[in-house]
Amino acid sequence: MSTVTPYQSLPNRFRQAVRGGETQIGCWASLGSPIVTELLGTVGFDWILLDAEHAPNDVLTLIPQLMALKDSGSAPVVRPPANDSVVVKRFLDSGFSNFLVPFVDSADDAARAVASTRYPPQGIRGVSVGHRGNRYGTIADYFALANENVCVIAQIESCKAVESIDSILAVEGIDAVFIGPSDLAASYGHLGNANHPEVQQAIAHVFERAQAAGKASGTLATVQADAERYLSMGSRVVAVCADLGLLKGAAQAAQQHFMQKRAGEA
Repeated sequence: MSTVTPYQSLPNRFRQAVRGGETQIGCWASLGSPIVTELLGTVGFDWILLDAEHAPNDVLTLIPQLMALKDSGSAPVVRPPANDSVVVKRFLDSGFSNFLVPFVDSADDAARAVASTRYPPQGIRGVSVGHRGNRYGTIADYFALANENVCVIAQIESCKAVESIDSILAVEGIDAVFIGPSDLAASYGHLGNANHPEVQQAIAHVFERAQAAGKASGTLATVQADAERYLSMGSRVVAVCADLGLLKGAAQAAQQHFMQKRAGEA
């Protein structure tokens, strides 16, 4: 059995990998279960997204999931419910150092997201001296290290964001951009159809502009062929599955197999 190096927040190896252009394969976790998250952490994904936007997660459900990943080599990434400095502050203090910020539509949105993760004078993060993120005050040089060890990924989910992609990418502290395929499709008038040519063209444009800016791009693609296509297009931070979909798909396959078998025996 291969060994893993436990994920540590300092230094932030996930941020180093993203900024270095390394391909990072991830899994989406929406079930809010530390047991499920712990299981996913044994698989060997580069990163695991803990969702607090479209899943029933908050600080008190996320901390047990961070604990579940502490011996894992998978980097925890959190998606807050909004681009909100108060929420981001609480997640930072809870121990997160990687953020996927939803609905970044402009350079101002991107700058606000970055500022929320940085202590003054670089940002507006509130100061606590004994929180979980600095191991309850036991990291002596935490304040000197913290700002450079937070990864901020801007989620591109609208026509406006696509139009503003160059200015978003130019914001210092934005480490990558990430396509939200479902909302992006809805924004273009193709709700439920992320494979529409107009949406695919927008996705390709974002990937191209990110590559030109020397920054990584990513997306969520739970269909294998889609994930492989996006990787071939230069996307580097790709979530290729989701806990909810994996459980549902396996349960449906088992149910259908045995229901058909029973019907054949009737």
